[in-house]
Amino acid sequence: MHTIGYAAQDAHSPLAPFNFERRELRANDVALEVLYCGVCHSDLHQTRDDWKDWGPTRYPCIPGHEVIGRVVAVGSGVHRHAVGDAVAVGTMVDSCQHCDQCHRGEEQLCREFPTVTYNGQDRIDGTTTFGGYAKHLVVREEFVLKVPAGLDASRAGPLLCAGITVYSPLRQWNVGPGSRVGVIGIGGLGHLAVRLAVGLGATVTVLTRSEAKAAEAHALGADRVLVSTSAPAMAAATSAFDLLIDTIPVPHDLSPYLGLLDVEGVLVIVGNLGDMAGFSSLPLVIGRRRITGSPAGGIAQTQEMLDFCARKNILPDCELIAIDTINEAFERMERGDVRYRFVIDMATLTHG
Repeated sequence: MHTIGYAAQDAHSPLAPFNFERRELRANDVALEVLYCGVCHSDLHQTRDDWKDWGPTRYPCIPGHEVIGRVVAVGSGVHRHAVGDAVAVGTMVDSCQHCDQCHRGEEQLCREFPTVTYNGQDRIDGTTTFGGYAKHLVVREEFVLKVPAGLDASRAGPLLCAGITVYSPLRQWNVGPGSRVGVIGIGGLGHLAVRLAVGLGATVTVLTRSEAKAAEAHALGADRVLVSTSAPAMAAATSAFDLLIDTIPVPHDLSPYLGLLDVEGVLVIVGNLGDMAGFSSLPLVIGRRRITGSPAGGIAQTQEMLDFCARKNILPDCELIAIDTINEAFERMERGDVRYRFVIDMATLTHG
């Protein structure tokens, strides 16, 4: 299938139109027209080869793993989706499907590592995967999600990465009525963590360095705001939380937050990927507290989240942009000049 996307040709070049071929449909493939694609910080890092120590970027690189689209063709063996269906694709397009993690619906933890939506390697033909900054996408049917009726397609894209990244630990740690949840930071991940935790019935506190963020936090639905730079406020919040969702995207000291956890409380890191500063083990030992991390969720849990968001009318705050402004959007994202996510209207991408 001939199509067009926006690609980086190397770590220093801007994204620009790129014509290419999607593979012919296999029996279990779904082809979709991409209608909207969220812009994730990972897209910027990957196109600039910031993660070369983990694995270099393969160029040309077409990013995008927060995809909302419409089915335009299906393979001969496809039964879950039909032409015309509203569908979504997140961070994965395949996995081994036979390991213990895949069998329990945790494809993101696949023992052979899942095939990621872009900058991955197709498990059959070895080609590089190209993501959703493109007019079309071809995906194995098991990794195509259904967009529930009533969910705003123009805003749903960031749920496929940012949303499931914070929803998964909320579900893993059984958040519900009576749970005391703290969300550290209220950017792209954090604002969704607040809304999802509130939707699950928790009492939610936003932890921020600035009192100026209080009105913003309450507008998102938070019950309380805790200013982390205030020593008296932090001391008063000792043992106040069952779960802390840490969305800070850069290395930082965890020590100030550990004492905020109650006995057997959990701090989940979902923001920073990489080295972190050391911390005292004393709060962990004496309170049986835990520090853990969490990636995006599996396919079944992601579908559960989409259905939940449709029922509760939970959506990210988005700024809709044209594809030809993506390089400017990347620059603004680096400056923190977005509230809270960009979404590309793919109708602005025409065939070349």
